[in-house]
Amino acid sequence: MKQILMGMLFLCLSTAGQASDEKYGDKVTTLDSTIKTLYAVISGDKGVERDWELFRYLFKPGARLMPSGKRPDGTVGMQVLSPDDYIARSGSFLVDNGFHEVEIGRKVDEYGTIAQVFSTYAARRSLDDPEPFMRGINSIQLLKDKGRWWVVSVFWMAESDEFPLPEGAID
Repeated sequence: MKQILMGMLFLCLSTAGQASDEKYGDKVTTLDSTIKTLYAVISGDKGVERDWELFRYLFKPGARLMPSGKRPDGTVGMQVLSPDDYIARSGSFLVDNGFHEVEIGRKVDEYGTIAQVFSTYAARRSLDDPEPFMRGINSIQLLKDKGRWWVVSVFWMAESDEFPLPEGAID
């Protein structure tokens, strides 16, 4: 009986993965499509729900999202989040306030099946906003496996007076 239940669980998990591959596979076939999808899936106008199934699909199991920045006491800190932690922490904020993160520069280093992307971003509440309320850099690590790109980690820092965007960070 235990073997039957395990087999059924495996079948369900395999089928769920195939459904996502059929639904979203074209979004992760190239490095460019994967990065564009990462930005698109968290972006939207106020009141627009995000496609969290697609968001989860981008990430390799065990992947991490790590915001960093300076605390009020002057020390530098970071948080380590799973994709589900990010959704729980930021999901309602994105919908309640509107949030559009747009890539404005990119530097890519690839070797074999791994890639490191320094992706400069600008964030607006609405695409109609004349100026971004925030800019910064996402350091995105990716792994190519089984014909697709997986996001392994996203480590980011917002621009500040102390740390303006470096020369050449914007295309």
